[in-house]
Amino acid sequence: RTFHGHPRLLSSDVYSQYESIRQGKQEIPKYFNFASDVLDKWSEIEKAGKRPSNPAFWWINGEREEVKWSFEELGFLSRKVANMLTKECGLQKGDRLILILPRIPEWWLVKVACLRAGIVVIPGTSQLSAKDILFRLQASKATCIITTDKLAPAVDSVASQCQLLKTKLMVSKGSREGWMNFTELY
Repeated sequence: RTFHGHPRLLSSDVYSQYESIRQGKQEIPKYFNFASDVLDKWSEIEKAGKRPSNPAFWWINGEREEVKWSFEELGFLSRKVANMLTKECGLQKGDRLILILPRIPEWWLVKVACLRAGIVVIPGTSQLSAKDILFRLQASKATCIITTDKLAPAVDSVASQCQLLKTKLMVSKGSREGWMNFTELY
């Protein structure tokens, strides 16, 4: 099959799955969850040998460090992070989490884990000032924030004005008082 009339681009299996749903041949899930209904489904298809194993996630930074995960690995790791957020951090479905990280692998893991656990993720750029962070924490009523050691001081400077903020996670090799270390928990 061609993709939008272009003979060299083949349409994916996902398109045919959506097409079968549209034609009433597959049941539409009552509550759609990307992590379980797409990611885990593709993992099952790969395990069964019905689809070649392709990376679900492939990240390379400026120093040529590389992270490559299959659908199965991304599913496993995102479940691990979802468990960490719900058990270690005490987050529940519907809780809000502010995520201020550069686009490192942990950013994607947290995003998928939040989808999996029903946690509302509010992304933010690492260029936010303390005033910006305060506004977002107060307006969103977030109970958790995940950021780097570079922005942790800005969060600390406004955290006393955010009564709902209970958990602060830092993605860093170091530690900081009042912060849980994402890498150690993970």
